[in-house]
Amino acid sequence: MELCEKQIAALVAEVLAEMKGKGNATTVPVGISNRHVHLSTADLETLFGKGYALTPIKDLSQPGQYAAKETVTLIGPSMRCIENVRVLGPVRRATQVEISKTDSYTLKVKPPVRESGKTEGSAPITVVGPCGVVTLKEGCIIANRHIHMSPEDGAAFGLSDGAYVTVDVNSGTRRTRWYDVQVRVNKDFRLEMHVDTDDANAVGIGNGSTVEIVKEN
Repeated sequence: MELCEKQIAALVAEVLAEMKGKGNATTVPVGISNRHVHLSTADLETLFGKGYALTPIKDLSQPGQYAAKETVTLIGPSMRCIENVRVLGPVRRATQVEISKTDSYTLKVKPPVRESGKTEGSAPITVVGPCGVVTLKEGCIIANRHIHMSPEDGAAFGLSDGAYVTVDVNSGTRRTRWYDVQVRVNKDFRLEMHVDTDDANAVGIGNGSTVEIVKEN
């Protein structure tokens, strides 16, 4: 029996969908994360004033997230500081400071490498705004390497939330391989791998570069 063009197109689409569901996709775009601060409502008001609201100036790659006009100063235990650190919105349940390893040398602080939101037992740090000061007993971390995915992306890659993968960096000036990259799947996420400036500079990649998830046999 001969197949018409519509039947052939339908079969091709079915095969491609099946391949996608088995995780044959491997390429992931990269976003570089500079040092930044997420603030709780209470800490935002301490730093900027009662009833203060963040002023969005640029949407970030993840839906609903944005860079705010507001900046703060970070002060480490040795009283060394880093000024003009960007605040990201919207506000969160708890304040979190994300820096790089290089930043930690400047501030003389020892933050652990953590998943965002996992701040229990992390490093102390002081945050200074135009109207006040917040001293955190914990909350300063170095964010782990991670990949944001929607549920559809997760299905395409054959990965679930909390999985760990190996990633090859072939698009920079120094080819390398990153291990133990966490996968985070959520309906509000857009496909993108996040690394900090130390990682990006080490391999010579920037925003818009791509990496490849390694398919283990």
